[in-house]
Amino acid sequence: MVISTAATDSDESFYSTFASRYVRTALPRFKMPENSMPKDAAYQVINDELMLDGNPRLNLASFVTTWMEPECNDLIMASINKNYVDMDEYPVTTELQNRCVNMIAHLFNAPVGEKETAVGVGTVGSSEAIMLAGLAFKRNWQNRRKAEGKPYDKPNIVTGANVQVCWEKFARYFEVELKEVKLTEGYYVMDPVKAVEMVDENTICVAAILGSTLTGEFEDVKLLNDLLSKKNKKTGWDTPIHVDAASGGFVAPFIWPDLEWDFRLPLVKSINVSGHKYGLVYAGVGWVVWRTKEDLPDELIFHINYLGSDQPTFTLNFSKGSSQIIAQYYQFIRLGFEDSSKHTVFEIAESLRRFGWIIPAYTMPANAQHIAVLRVVVREDFNRSLAERLVSHIEQVLKETDSLPSRVAVQASHIVTVDETQDNMDGKKTVKKSSREIQEEVTLYWRRLASEKITGAC
Repeated sequence: MVISTAATDSDESFYSTFASRYVRTALPRFKMPENSMPKDAAYQVINDELMLDGNPRLNLASFVTTWMEPECNDLIMASINKNYVDMDEYPVTTELQNRCVNMIAHLFNAPVGEKETAVGVGTVGSSEAIMLAGLAFKRNWQNRRKAEGKPYDKPNIVTGANVQVCWEKFARYFEVELKEVKLTEGYYVMDPVKAVEMVDENTICVAAILGSTLTGEFEDVKLLNDLLSKKNKKTGWDTPIHVDAASGGFVAPFIWPDLEWDFRLPLVKSINVSGHKYGLVYAGVGWVVWRTKEDLPDELIFHINYLGSDQPTFTLNFSKGSSQIIAQYYQFIRLGFEDSSKHTVFEIAESLRRFGWIIPAYTMPANAQHIAVLRVVVREDFNRSLAERLVSHIEQVLKETDSLPSRVAVQASHIVTVDETQDNMDGKKTVKKSSREIQEEVTLYWRRLASEKITGAC
């Protein structure tokens, strides 16, 4: 027999946010509320409001990173309460920023030694980075004009009309005339010839874009450097170049390593890049690096000591979070330089054969033979069902291939790479091969292998 009783004077209470008085009135919009509310109610009402925001993962209009690995998310949350500017209190975080600057400088071919410290700084984004780079150009130009006894009150900067709005902000905020090269139909980036024509003695720099916001195109920085060098030599000016690599800075070095756009060009004095775009970090981090110390005037650097020790700082703001700096370092050491080169397209073609697909893999002609491609010809009779099946089989092959050891590494391990002056075991001289030569040999190896297994008309 079950005996039940009802407690009439119980201390227990049942609480529902949605039935509470906190959701029956409009949320404050202009004035702080007179009274407080429970933490769960505050969370719920704000969370409900945010439901009307778009889904960041579905926001295909933005370059900004919207997903990171859970392990990096953990690092971000663990450091979210660290104020980056307090370098004396958080020296390891400062060291991680310096490591990032050095890595980026080397990635962009800055003329620094293996163990030299590069010149650069982390920012809250490319906008702040561009402001800092522009200020350095303006101050260097002013100092030069003062030394020559010439007017220094009318600086200008030359850009394409396709620049991001932060360049217009820099020009307006820091009183620099913005001279824009107009775009033409079919050519939606800055024309280097027209840009150099607009340069005069008051031009503090020419800004080139590596990854236009409008189309993603790269401007021809090499041609700009060559044309501007000739004009500088003819006029006696020393007009430099800044590269806004917000979008392309973390793309070009991996996909087009031979493209000359960075510090390999002598007139490129500074480069900015967005960590929160293809640096693969959540919004809130950018970088700017200078070619040498001389390109960043020391008078723009402030030294503070009220946080514990002498700390140099060159930023537009002061306090900022450390999370994104740490996340950037995570991505650098997590991903490394390798560009998904564990396996080749020839392996993919070989694996797809077992499903019946005949997809040729081959290398490009001379001077581009290190590029290997897969070709799929979509004809009229290639219906949606076949397309879905092909995609499914490709995904399956990629998943299986990723679980296998790298055949590229095995093949490359058989290629001798000793110094030119070193004798091999047979007493013969051997020539040291570059990483590109090794990759070409590996590619040709797989090309020969594929030609033995896949025959037929194209």
